[in-house]
Amino acid sequence: MSDLRSEIDFLLSSGSAVAAQTRLAELWRKESGAAAAGFITSRLERLREKLALRPYRVAFLRSFTIEPAIPLLRASAFVSGIDLSVHLGNFNAYTQEILEEDGPLYRFVPDAAVLAVRTVDVAPDLWQAFADLSPDQAEDASRRVCNSFAQWIRAFRQRSQAALIIHNLEQPSWPLRGVLDAQCQNSQAVAIQKTNEGIRQAANGHRGVYVLDYDGLVARHGRLCWRDERKWLTARMPIAADQLLNLSREWMRFLVPLTGKVAKVLVVDLDNTLWGGIIGEDSMTGIKCDAEYPGAAYQALQRAMLDLSKRGILLAICSKNNLDDAMEVLNSHPGMLLRPKHFAAMRINWRDKAQNLREIASELNIGIDYLAFMDDNPVEREHVRAALPEVTVIDLLGDPLQYEATLRENPVFERLSLSAEDQQRTAFYAGQQERAEAEQSF
Repeated sequence: MSDLRSEIDFLLSSGSAVAAQTRLAELWRKESGAAAAGFITSRLERLREKLALRPYRVAFLRSFTIEPAIPLLRASAFVSGIDLSVHLGNFNAYTQEILEEDGPLYRFVPDAAVLAVRTVDVAPDLWQAFADLSPDQAEDASRRVCNSFAQWIRAFRQRSQAALIIHNLEQPSWPLRGVLDAQCQNSQAVAIQKTNEGIRQAANGHRGVYVLDYDGLVARHGRLCWRDERKWLTARMPIAADQLLNLSREWMRFLVPLTGKVAKVLVVDLDNTLWGGIIGEDSMTGIKCDAEYPGAAYQALQRAMLDLSKRGILLAICSKNNLDDAMEVLNSHPGMLLRPKHFAAMRINWRDKAQNLREIASELNIGIDYLAFMDDNPVEREHVRAALPEVTVIDLLGDPLQYEATLRENPVFERLSLSAEDQQRTAFYAGQQERAEAEQSF
């Protein structure tokens, strides 16, 4: 990647800010890590005044060391078009900082704040001494923690209108009662689950307060892999170095929708993207899309796309194909979960995909920057990136079994609230399309 870094520095020195931004994003896609993050954030200082980045201010209130994750977060934000300013609260001083009305937290005037505290710090009874507690004592301990969170939320909301993102409490890797814990009604796992439910209820009682499922994040990446005991004891950094990127990505799943840098339409290719195989060569019988391998990978992707449509995200098609062949698969293939009615717009032809994307945006009456484009062909992806840098281009790399996860973890599809209109948006466009077809037939 040294050549790419040299090219970036050359572009910066020659005043080509937009081209430098494009190459910095390419570097981050190819090498997401501490070294690339440091390089990107250092170059951001030279680009800030020359690019249309969205400024955003985030404060972190924490009970553990998160400093190594901040450059990763700022690099991820930059690639998403966000210029992130960060305030780090003092170690383990979150209660004081929330309550101190004229303190550094509120003087920073954040757009959002993250309350990142660990179970062992905020609920030591539930973490370290649960085996010694009676059922009533465990209930009291859980209630005290929920009351503390409710107090912090109220105090923060009285002093600030910023969004508040709260980490919930993680479960221990090893319950103190061993396998007996799963047999008990008043188990350690249940006590922490009840506490998390109390935190959720406290958050739901206030506008702009959101819960980050930290326990789910840790479980997703492996509890034993997440923690680094040596780092915790020596530097109060409990998270393993190779997990810091996952933490920063989880923060981005909130910051992207908060800043409005979201996609409203997912535009997909067909051959080897929505289904396995090439319809023009393999015919209907050769298309892979069913409950078995390898077709199951494409069904899983389609299931994820259906889930996105329930959030109000529109689906569209942009594919180089014969229209009749493609429509036969969409209408008749028994393994397809997505049918023509699920797509708000279609461009199935042999024309330039960038032009087709422009037409889709025009047809749906949205800006180009609200489109996300997904295609297995790297040539088509790079062409769209060059022609339409405003479009979010999703890389599908290698194994189709990873396509679903690639889609689900992308922050541009996250939503922090959902209205009835959002849930009905796909049906509205489908009805509109049917009416237009009926008029044309008439």
